[in-house]
Amino acid sequence: MDGIKLAWQHESAFRQELSLALVMCPLAFFVSNSVEQLLLLIFPVFLLVIVELLNSAIEATVDRISTSLHPLSKQAKDIGSAAVFFVLVLLTLTWGIILLNNFVL
Repeated sequence: MDGIKLAWQHESAFRQELSLALVMCPLAFFVSNSVEQLLLLIFPVFLLVIVELLNSAIEATVDRISTSLHPLSKQAKDIGSAAVFFVLVLLTLTWGIILLNNFVL
């Protein structure tokens, strides 16, 4: 629980993504047509929060080791951010496809 509290206090991206999760998870119950769709909608939301926590941990570790600019520090932070980006793409595609299937097609 300390990790969640610290992430909430110090990481704006975590606050944004957790707030998004608090909206999207209940919304998933209304837009899904099956248990399978519900799980497909909720899974990437939780995955986003998890990967953001891991990215924040990487960034904190890199900053703890040294605050000076170093190419490997940038690489570690950029790769962590890329992981978050790919989960955001997964979340967008999953929600988009299910919403299109349920409400447009």
